[in-house]
Amino acid sequence: MKISVITVCYNSAATIADTLDSVAQQSWPQVEHIIIDGASTDGTLNIVKSRGERVTRFVSGPDKGIYDAMNKGIAMATGDVIGLLNADDVYADADVLSRVAQKFEDSNVEAVYGDVVFFKPENPDKIIRRYNSGRFSPDKLAWGWMPSHPALFLRREVYARVGPFNTSYRIAGDFDFIIRAFGSGQLRYEYIPEVWVKMRAGGISTGGLRNTLLLNKEVLQSCRNNGIKTNIFKILSKYPAKLLEFI
Repeated sequence: MKISVITVCYNSAATIADTLDSVAQQSWPQVEHIIIDGASTDGTLNIVKSRGERVTRFVSGPDKGIYDAMNKGIAMATGDVIGLLNADDVYADADVLSRVAQKFEDSNVEAVYGDVVFFKPENPDKIIRRYNSGRFSPDKLAWGWMPSHPALFLRREVYARVGPFNTSYRIAGDFDFIIRAFGSGQLRYEYIPEVWVKMRAGGISTGGLRNTLLLNKEVLQSCRNNGIKTNIFKILSKYPAKLLEFI
């Protein structure tokens, strides 16, 4: 079973080496790593060329944002299973993709996801939060719950069936995709209560009040566009539970 890992990046020279090494060190032998770069100017390209032992395809050029770049990578993927790993994230250990592949040995499973932890950029050993994807279920979409995207793996045919990311969203394009993939209740998935990805705190969806406000605005819009009845108060009501994620 081949697993395609897609990493999108732009001026990620400070972090992408760790991401590349994390994929290269995976014990699962059949890994396709696709890098979609948005025309970086900070040395990212040289790092990818020198450190990307498992990079199968590397494309650099202007794009229309992160979700456009993800769509490009998914269109190039040839793996049976596809995962997306951000350019400032790493897999939790060298056997993550092996465990993912094992779960997909069951032909009935279409999606598998685990947990992620957040660490301080200046201290990778200091874990400050654990995102528990097990709190998600399709009936909680109206509250804005979703599995952690970097720890989510889907069969390639699911992407073909659901369609591309909606590039009109700046932050909530992954949530919108989750609605379309899981909202019908027909997707056969399994949650694994393990940490699969370590993320640097301060990413676009966790980076301050302005991004949080935009995220919730887009989550509300996505719910309405996809026929899920909700309101901003219901969406905001999940935040007290999220406080329990901090360590």
